[in-house]
Amino acid sequence: VQLQASGGGLVQPGGSLRLSCAASGRTSGPSTMAWFRQPPGKEREFVAAIRRSSGTHTLYADSVKGRFTISRDNAKNTVHLQMNSLKPEDTAIYYCAVAESHVILSTMRSVTSYPYWGQGTQVTVSS
Repeated sequence: VQLQASGGGLVQPGGSLRLSCAASGRTSGPSTMAWFRQPPGKEREFVAAIRRSSGTHTLYADSVKGRFTISRDNAKNTVHLQMNSLKPEDTAIYYCAVAESHVILSTMRSVTSYPYWGQGTQVTVSS
């Protein structure tokens, strides 16, 4: 499975960006698709995740809840992250990640739950 992320860039505080990530290759349609980020000098951290199953369960990190929205297009095996009200502390490299197999709720925030990762896209929030 290959993942191609796009949509990063430089934005002023309070602005918006939309990240996209498309899965291709040997995929039957990922079970769970997620976004993580790695701020400068810090470890990779969970941002948001979304399941394919009916009801489209979503999960967010507390730091982005109410500002970011994750969505997916199952027909295109694509996941999006709409980021609004961006803050300087949102500056990071953003990575998309997918799991083909079911990911239980308690492990959706863990990097080890996702075998496939994109190359990362830089998001910089600065005036």
